[in-house]
This record gives sequence, structure tokens and C-alpha cells, in this order.
Amino acid sequence: MGEPVVTPAAAAPHGIHRHRALLVVLSGNMLLDAIEVSVVLVALPSIGADLGLTMWSVQWLMSGFALGFAAMLALGPVLSGRFGLRRVYLVAMLLFALASVVGGLSDGMAMLVASRLVKGACAALTAPAGLALIGTTFPGGPPQRRAVSVYSLFGAAGFTAGLLLSGALAPGHWHGTFLFPAPVALALLVWGFRVIPGGVRQPPTPLGGAILRNGPLVRATMGAATLNGTYIGLLLLATFRASDAFGWRPWQVALGLLPACVPLAVSVPFAGRLVQRFGTGRLIAAGALCALAGQLYALLRPGPLSYAAGLLPALLLVSAAFVLSFAALNMQAAQSVAPALRGAAVPVYQTGVQLGSVVMLPLVAGLATLTDGYRAPLLATSLVAAVGVVAAVGGLRERT
Repeated sequence: MGEPVVTPAAAAPHGIHRHRALLVVLSGNMLLDAIEVSVVLVALPSIGADLGLTMWSVQWLMSGFALGFAAMLALGPVLSGRFGLRRVYLVAMLLFALASVVGGLSDGMAMLVASRLVKGACAALTAPAGLALIGTTFPGGPPQRRAVSVYSLFGAAGFTAGLLLSGALAPGHWHGTFLFPAPVALALLVWGFRVIPGGVRQPPTPLGGAILRNGPLVRATMGAATLNGTYIGLLLLATFRASDAFGWRPWQVALGLLPACVPLAVSVPFAGRLVQRFGTGRLIAAGALCALAGQLYALLRPGPLSYAAGLLPALLLVSAAFVLSFAALNMQAAQSVAPALRGAAVPVYQTGVQLGSVVMLPLVAGLATLTDGYRAPLLATSLVAAVGVVAAVGGLRERT
């Protein structure tokens, strides 16, 4: 028998301390999910060297996570509606921990990729469920807005934390990169079992044709997919270039990539004010132009130049693109549909974000492997970034 349906008022934990404990668990798990996006990035050259794999083969450790995330997002609300948010959340955390152990103890590429697929699918269940739990358990108004802000901040900081952890763990042995989340996830699971309220259900919203025909939502999804896909593709190339051409160790690569992600984590608390002042359309267009400029700079700089003259300017430009437009894209996707349809619209948008990585990572790695260079993959990322500019400019035209 399923859990009884409980209203938000009945599901709310009693007392401010219980609210804080719940927020710690949800935010901690969101941080762990976000870390998984980037934690293997810096370790990829070492894994490839140890297992005798090309960039094309080893990139599946990243795109596998994104594929699992994208594939499970649409099913998450259905499972939460059937079994309850608490049950889905806790089971996903347990599976996440088990997949971390399996991946950490494996030397076979097939099992490593399978563990990443499972972890991506689990993250697709816990990340939206955590946000839904905040909406159903925290009082409306300032308390709920503060909780969402903290939750979002942990998510934004996760990519940076993943890079640093990868740089720290890879020199010992890359197995630790896959294994370390297990004890953290288990600790959060035990704590979550105590503080996550029982019986809360997320009513599934049917995916209607109105969602797929919504122009602003489609443009926001396309913009986020091109932004995320070209960004991850550039970081993959930068990681291998720094390792091969510069001879950098993993910790040096991690530090070298920080300019591409730290500004976003720092700017998250101010994103709302930025959108309020300039509007989503102009910020999305400005971000798309910065992303294209970063890709073109990397494309037009021949040879393995120094970090300061070669990689750094491109990383700063794509970082500026995220600072300007990622929050604006999120807001446009959420605000483009009626509140009753947001439960269906947000998974569509989030799936698009992940599909950007699913498409671009194999494309970039495949071109780099086939051509034995970076020109062809950077041309591909530049063309896709140009598509993002066209979509953003189309949105501006509609508003004028």
C-alpha cells in the first residue's frame, strides 16, 4: 500500500531546527549531485592512460551521467506521485551510494559507465524532489525563498567543488574519484530518514502539446542546451590540452579550470537582481554572444599557447556567459508557462540542458580522436554556440 497523501501544512516539520536539519540534508545532497557532474573531468586523462582508452571512449564517464539524468527526469514526477517524495528520495540516495561503491571498485569501462548512468538517474530523482520538498514543507514567503536560495547556491558550487575534489583525488588513484561519494551519500541517507517528512506526494502534470509549442520555453531550452553543451565540450578539450600539451598534473588542471566555474557560484545570490534590472531577454542574448566569443577565441588561437594567452581568455568568456544568462534562462523557462503547467515544463527544460552534454561530449571527443587535434571539435562547438545566439536574438525580436 502506498503512503497516505499529506497536505503541505500537515507535512511541515515542527520547529525551526527541524527545518534547518532538512535543508542541510537536501542541500548536501544537491551539492553531491552537482559534484558528480564535474568530479571525473580532471581524472579523465589519467583514466584513459591507465585503461588504454581514447578521449572518445573515456568521455562516456561524463556523458553517461548526463544521459542517465536526462532519461530519468521525465519519469521522476510520475514516481513521486505514485510512491511519495520521501520514498523516492531515500531509495534514490541508497542506489546512488551503491553505484558509487560499484564504480569505485571496478576496473572495467562498461561497469564504470553503468555506475555513472545509475548515478545520473538517481540525481534526476533527488534534485527536483529536493526542490519539491522545500516547496511543501517550508512556510511560504521569505523562509521558503531563503531555503531555495541556499539550495540553489549549493548546486552552483557543486561544479567547482567537483573539480577541486577530482584534482585532489586523482593523484592518489582515480578509483577514489568514483568511491568517495558513497559514505557521504549514506550519511545523508541516514539523516534524511529522520528528517524528511513522510507521505508527501507530487501530483504529476501531464505533458501537453501546449508545453512543446511554447516558443519562449523552446528557446530557453535550446539556449540552455547549447550553452551547457559547448561549455562542457570546451572544458573537456581544455582538460586534455592542459594534460598533454602543458604536462600538467590533475591538481594543476583543476586550478586552471576554476576561472570557468567560480564566477557563476559567486554570482548566484545576485542573479535575481541582475534579471530584474536588465530582463531575461537581453541577458540571454549577451550570454550567448559571450559563449560564442569564447569558442571562437579558442578556435582561432593556433597551437598549444601558454595558459594565459590560450585557454584562460576562452574560459573567462564562457564563464561570463553563464553568469549573464544561466539564471535568466532558468527564469524564462519557468515564467513562460502558467503555474499549473510548470511541473511539466521544468523537466522539459532540464532534460534539454542535459541533452546538450549528451550530444556535445561524444561529438567533441569523436572529432578530436578522428582528426588528432582540436580544430575540428572547436569548429563544432563554435557552430553550436552560434545556434544559441540565433535563438537568443529571436527571443529579443519577439519582445520588440
